[in-house]
Amino acid sequence: MCAVDLAAIPLMMQLLGMPFEAALAIVILNGLLYLLHHLLGDPVVPGWITPAIPLLMAYVATFPEGVDRVHALIAFQMMLGILAIVLGQTGMASKVVRLIPSAIKAGVIMGAGLAAIVVVFDEGGRFEQYPFTITIAVGLAFYLIFSRHFNQLKAKGGIWGTIGKLGIFPIIVLAIIIAPLFGEAPWPNVEWGFSKPDFGLMFREYTVFGVGLPPLMMFITAIPTVLAAYIVLFGDVLQSKALLEEADEKRRDEKIDYNPNRSHLIFGGRNFGMSIFGPDVVMCGPLWAAMHVVTVERYKQGKAAMHSIFGGSGSFRWGTNTGLLLLPIVSLVQPILGIALALTLLIQGYVSVRIGILEARSQRDLGIAGIIAAILVIKGATWAFAVGVLLCALIYGKRFFSGENDRTFVKDLDASRPLDTDTSLPGAERMQDPRPQADVN
Repeated sequence: MCAVDLAAIPLMMQLLGMPFEAALAIVILNGLLYLLHHLLGDPVVPGWITPAIPLLMAYVATFPEGVDRVHALIAFQMMLGILAIVLGQTGMASKVVRLIPSAIKAGVIMGAGLAAIVVVFDEGGRFEQYPFTITIAVGLAFYLIFSRHFNQLKAKGGIWGTIGKLGIFPIIVLAIIIAPLFGEAPWPNVEWGFSKPDFGLMFREYTVFGVGLPPLMMFITAIPTVLAAYIVLFGDVLQSKALLEEADEKRRDEKIDYNPNRSHLIFGGRNFGMSIFGPDVVMCGPLWAAMHVVTVERYKQGKAAMHSIFGGSGSFRWGTNTGLLLLPIVSLVQPILGIALALTLLIQGYVSVRIGILEARSQRDLGIAGIIAAILVIKGATWAFAVGVLLCALIYGKRFFSGENDRTFVKDLDASRPLDTDTSLPGAERMQDPRPQADVN
């Protein structure tokens, strides 16, 4: 639990030149705000906005290191918080996302995933520091999380079922052992006592109380990156809703009331609060998908396994916060925090690219999305949005917002409507509905 939360520290040290103790203070402050979700009736395991981290880092890195970068991070997170609060209060969240063309949504989400992968494998990235450990640990992680073969083993129960329930814990333990064996990290120097976050240094040099409010122009220039981050995080809101509705069907003894507007108000408030008291590179997201899935799956096993969904999600975050205060845990995982971060980014990259592609509704959407994704990685969110809008306008014209659905994906097959294809699209005129004709009629 703690290794992933603490993996935010190398990011802040790298981007802002922040000392370890000051970054630890931000991690702990963010951890305390995680508790707001279950305390205010939002039954999720909250986390970062992981796919948007590379986008934010690339944006902030365009400013000179020092006060300007801190100002850029403050302005971004404050704007993101305000946007979420306004959308949650007005109930406009789903409507705003629907207005964005599918091609642009696909491109932004796909680009966020590619950016996460680039951060790990780019020159000077984590892979160059820990090549063997990342190869072994990430390879095993993908096998445990995404492999059909392991899913079959896990379904049989026993030791495989136990390993499947432990999430990424076995991977972190493996990294702690093999990184020193390959000479890529020192053996942990386990210390006893309590961790020592430096809240004073954090307030003096990395918050509005020390560096002041950012200039107005920084709030304006942050808008494209804020929109890109919001498109990415809205997928987490939808995922939360789907997982909890499934759990609600299984457990009739407790009514799960998941309200996206309430979720927006909570994570929006967290982002706004952190922008003032401890700006955070990993941001405040509505969901930690991997751990939320683990919690929901256990909840579905019945009251004996988990009394309440609020107890499950809440106890997870109370446990994490406790661990962050214990020096033996912090010192144990400190040498491999960069590996834990690479693991998180690569898993998120895999998921984001897949989800981004599935946001597209036609082959033209895919082409536009690919260009947007590449530009997002290379030039940032402002250029990506500008190019996306231009391409959608040139290719779709009056159908800018609606685009087209040529049934490239099975998810778009709909018996109630005729194929929405254009024979000028290569192969479109040869498309056939794979369902039996009787079913179509």
